Amino acid sequence: MQDRAELNIIDAPSPNFGERLLPVSMIVLHYTGMRSAEEAIERLRDPEFGVSSHYLVAEDGQVVRMVPEDKRAWHAGGSHWRGVTDVNSASVGIEIVNPGHEYGYRPYPDEQIDAVIRLVADIKDRYGITRGNVVGHSDIAPARKQDPGELFPWGKLARLRLALPRPTKNLMDPGWTDGGFLLALERFGYDVRDPLAATVAFQRRFRPELIDGTIDAECRMLLLALLLPKPQGDD
Repeated sequence: MQDRAELNIIDAPSPNFGERLLPVSMIVLHYTGMRSAEEAIERLRDPEFGVSSHYLVAEDGQVVRMVPEDKRAWHAGGSHWRGVTDVNSASVGIEIVNPGHEYGYRPYPDEQIDAVIRLVADIKDRYGITRGNVVGHSDIAPARKQDPGELFPWGKLARLRLALPRPTKNLMDPGWTDGGFLLALERFGYDVRDPLAATVAFQRRFRPELIDGTIDAECRMLLLALLLPKPQGDD
């Protein structure tokens, strides 16, 4: 794996940050959801908007460092993952340039994903972050966010053990009721106060070809496998 010194990083400091209150235990991936990289960088550096991220990855693979990792960037908003509610304090945020669902959502270029993979691998290794704590914005804020979206190639990260895989082996339907599924989903890490949003977020991450909000046998099988030790799938 390419080391950090070889990453193509330039600095564009943002004033929008504070002090961390928790140790780093997560990586949160976003898409910018704006018309251009320039527009996104301008927004992430504007004190009037009060948002930022530690890194931004352009479509050509250029990595922009905006907030030092030892500081608390303002990327997650109101969010929750595995009992952590101050996700900003516990995470490194990476914005990935993509117009998003509002402005013409499209596949992520290979050069961009290669840079994301190298950046995630470096951060994950340095902080000892578990695969289950490399998440999307929609995972930590299902009622508000859709990014990085169903086109993000989580499987590529999973095959390098940088994220959890979509389970494909030894799948069994536990036969949970919908309430049982939601309890299990909460145990896995999601905020389930909006059951439909939580189900959609789970599907967007682990079954992106069918995002209908319906709790079915495949959803139950996938979630059960993810809750077991060492889920086996596309990694």
